[in-house]
Amino acid sequence: MNILVTGANGQLGNEMRIVARESGDRYIFTDVCRVEGVETTMLDITDRDAVMAMVRENGIDAIVNCAAYTNVDAAETNEALAEKLNAAAPENLATAMKEVNGLLVQISTDYVFGKEPYNVPCREEQKGTPTGVYGLTKLHGEQRIAATGCKHVIIRTAWLYSEFGKNFCKTMLQLTATKPRLNVVFDQVGTPTYALDLARAIAAVLADYAPHAAEPEYAKGGVYHYSNEGVCSWYDFTKMILFFGNELRAKSGEPLAECDVQPCHSDEFPSPVTRPAYSVLDKTKIKQTFSISVPYWTESLKQCINNLKH
Repeated sequence: MNILVTGANGQLGNEMRIVARESGDRYIFTDVCRVEGVETTMLDITDRDAVMAMVRENGIDAIVNCAAYTNVDAAETNEALAEKLNAAAPENLATAMKEVNGLLVQISTDYVFGKEPYNVPCREEQKGTPTGVYGLTKLHGEQRIAATGCKHVIIRTAWLYSEFGKNFCKTMLQLTATKPRLNVVFDQVGTPTYALDLARAIAAVLADYAPHAAEPEYAKGGVYHYSNEGVCSWYDFTKMILFFGNELRAKSGEPLAECDVQPCHSDEFPSPVTRPAYSVLDKTKIKQTFSISVPYWTESLKQCINNLKH
């Protein structure tokens, strides 16, 4: 298949580059910015004509949309831009896929939930109740994709981190190594997701879809959830980042980080948007449908930190 990846220089896009090396498919990696030494095709997905031209000229069979406006706080004062990138742009991709009978794999978020109180893992059919602009615009993106009638797989994920770009894992590795004390919220609970694991799940979806690419419908299309297995708070996440960081320091003979990580409440860090207090995702559907094995979050975190250190 010919597969187009958008947002290819971000966290997930870079992991898709790694996964693509193991594939016999032809991948085209696109973004709106260049990174030195990384092959990137320029594509503005908010430009519908440009998207349509790219799809037609390259015989695209599937699109993996890794592009999004992800600054949760800034979205509160940039609603128009967030809507353009998170809802209108995915609709452009969906329209293009509808025209050529292709598949759109859209990455969505746990932030489509949060307003209603709950304490069991969120299932795909649970009603979206976003607490802020970011989650609302991502929900709009899901709805606009479905409205086009294109073949699509929407994967909601959460707490994404990787070796690439700016993310919580890399930030906390640096802070725990340089700060004597850190306060981290313990009243927001979810599951970290290693972007490489998510990329492999996407590859499994694409491999399943390939034999059905010429068919007018894809029976396994719809909404799915993916994160790593397990549950933790941001505080727990930070403690494990510190632990694995020190494990590697000990092996290499470096001084251990001695940061005192303490739990605190969310209201100690004022924010323009209320984040979901509990956003654990139920992954039963994607595991059963695509025969995917999901790693436990600490195993994947250790792998990522090892990759960063080496």
